[in-house]
Amino acid sequence: MSTTAKLEIRDVEQRFDSTVALSRTSLNVRDGEFISIVGPSGCGKSTLFNIVSGIQRPTGGRVLLEGSDVTGRSGQVGYMLQKDLLLPWRSTLDNILLGASLTRRVSRADRAHAAGLATQYGLGDFLDHYPHAMSGGMRQRVALMRTLAFARDVMLLDEPFGALDSQTRMEMQQWLLRVWAEQRSTILFVTHDVDEAIFLADRVVVMSPRPGRIRQVFDVELQRPRDLETLTTPEFTTLKRDILALIYERDAAPGAPSPSSGGESPSSTPNGRQA
Repeated sequence: MSTTAKLEIRDVEQRFDSTVALSRTSLNVRDGEFISIVGPSGCGKSTLFNIVSGIQRPTGGRVLLEGSDVTGRSGQVGYMLQKDLLLPWRSTLDNILLGASLTRRVSRADRAHAAGLATQYGLGDFLDHYPHAMSGGMRQRVALMRTLAFARDVMLLDEPFGALDSQTRMEMQQWLLRVWAEQRSTILFVTHDVDEAIFLADRVVVMSPRPGRIRQVFDVELQRPRDLETLTTPEFTTLKRDILALIYERDAAPGAPSPSSGGESPSSTPNGRQA
């Protein structure tokens, strides 16, 4: 993984009239890094994603992609929501091609690229299937392939596995890690599941209740590739305990200073605990 900042979130904040949805927030994401973001409902995770994706212009701050200011410019990163939003009248292949079809005429090369990607990641036998004939996990794979096929190499995934049963969810987590390892995309992943956050990520970002801010960033120093045994290691259990303790800390004062979200502040140790 590169140490170069692929994505920079600089002092971003969002107000809606008198309501502060997101306090000043900064985060540097390295090229090829997998970042998980956790926190209570209403803490500003989706607001942050809307800002990074360019759908929403922040009240203050900037978003930089490879050093270029992309604040308020949509289409610079891939964005996948919790619902797969597949079009029921489109086949698997045509759903994967949707992003390309919205911006240009789909070429034979586009179709070949999409079909090859689908085949590489287990969808080759379902190219002509329609969404109603697929399981929830399969639909999420199609949605992710749609995001990956013609999007930029930064992807925002907003609770993509939240609606799946636990077994399917674990299968999808392992499948996503395979895709990420082979494609080397830079991923920001929102989840309410701390196990999932740790299992997938290089770093876990913990956000506070509204007004949302980054409270702490934890390095996940677990060996890759990861499998089911990772979930039972002492290192995993310790990190989970520390993250949960921070999330459910009762005396956390909204608006209190947070450690550097870039993970390089002298006030934080490598594993995220306060020094």
